[in-house]
Amino acid sequence: MDFSKFDSQITFLYFKNLDEAFPFFEKVLNLELVDDQGTARLYRISSGAFIGIVDEKTGHCKSQDKNAVLITLVTDDLQTWYERLKRHKVELETSIQRPQDFPVECFFFRGPGGYEFEIQKFLKEDTRKVFL
Repeated sequence: MDFSKFDSQITFLYFKNLDEAFPFFEKVLNLELVDDQGTARLYRISSGAFIGIVDEKTGHCKSQDKNAVLITLVTDDLQTWYERLKRHKVELETSIQRPQDFPVECFFFRGPGGYEFEIQKFLKEDTRKVFL
């Protein structure tokens, strides 16, 4: 059977209090709001990648006290994002680091709802081309 390719991707995150979450995505991460459905908001990360935030009272899933999700955002401007998040007093979990076994630079932080985030820069040129 021949399948067509997907056109885009959305990751949905669920929150107990949506009003506490959306300022993070709009003001701190400065993501473009592309659809406000009232109990869900969808933001553009890049041309085909989106993140949605959902009120758990109306969504398919429930928020969790401990989330096993890591949202990685890729950029070539790692230092600028690090400084921006510090200015917004985001709970940074690491400084910028270069893991020994991976050709990346990155840092980790905690977002609303206990979700874990990473901002990452690929160091290998061929890999960078795939993600940028």
